[in-house]
Amino acid sequence: VVFTGAGISTESGIPDFRSPGGVWDRYKPIMFDDFISSEEMQRETWRRKIETDKTMTGARPNRGHRAVAALVERGVEVVGPAEGRLASGRWGAGRLAETPAILGAVRAAIGRREGDLCGRSVIVTAGGTQEPLDPVRYIGNRSSGRMGFSIAAAARDRGARVSLVTGPSPLTAPYGVERIDVKTVEEMLGALEPLTERCDALLMAAAPADFRPLEAAGQKIKKADLSEDEMTLELTETPDIISTLPGGGVRVAFAAETENLRENATAKLTAKRADQIVANDVTAAGSGFGTETNEVTIFHRDGEAERLPLLSKYAVAHAILDRVVARL
Repeated sequence: VVFTGAGISTESGIPDFRSPGGVWDRYKPIMFDDFISSEEMQRETWRRKIETDKTMTGARPNRGHRAVAALVERGVEVVGPAEGRLASGRWGAGRLAETPAILGAVRAAIGRREGDLCGRSVIVTAGGTQEPLDPVRYIGNRSSGRMGFSIAAAARDRGARVSLVTGPSPLTAPYGVERIDVKTVEEMLGALEPLTERCDALLMAAAPADFRPLEAAGQKIKKADLSEDEMTLELTETPDIISTLPGGGVRVAFAAETENLRENATAKLTAKRADQIVANDVTAAGSGFGTETNEVTIFHRDGEAERLPLLSKYAVAHAILDRVVARL
């Protein structure tokens, strides 16, 4: 993996970390995404950059430009450039990629060579959904999405192609992971249906709402519109996503409980047609919503139950994936 900075020296044709301008700053008409997943995509991107240079300037591509294109042709993965304010004062692609992106690219590259999920397709869901009550309010929950985002990162680090379908979350998707944003249960189900047709594993770490308003108001509900300071809200059940979805390969469900952990989790295991269900008590210290750690019990379809100690959510993610790999 070769990392380049803000620019590439046009004289030497090699990466120049000191250059504030250079090829990244100059060729703004075609921007890089945060991650270019395939070698062919990178080759095509650089071919387009060279053609754009010819069209816009009538000049031959500079040596730095040709050097990077040659590296890409040889299978080198280009990380960045990131977008932001440049030394020139302009805004665009030309900044050195942030440290998490660089480390993520290294982990992804190692995973694709040595990981036990290399070549596998993994779908992960994360976060809570928001079921609209009116244009301002919604029914939701306290899920931060951290567990799902950690699973997505761990699967990527083991070589998988990862799609992360997430409800509204301020978290940044792991580098190299395809992020698909949704808001409601219906949107999440619609996004997952085509993805799960041929995937190797589905890990439903999201916390979709169990109910939604029977009817969402078209305008903001006002206190003045209420009679006797009371309001009756009619709710209807939302679809159970994982039990609705066909396929999915190894299917892992999740259960956030406050009591009767074993009974509730094992009942869901059957109802959701899951191979495993990962359950946690959200009232336990260090195991609730928004924490960096989690203490879970993994219930298997054959009746086995494994209780894990309090771990970081990234470590829990790898423990879950160890069990997934064993079933592939």
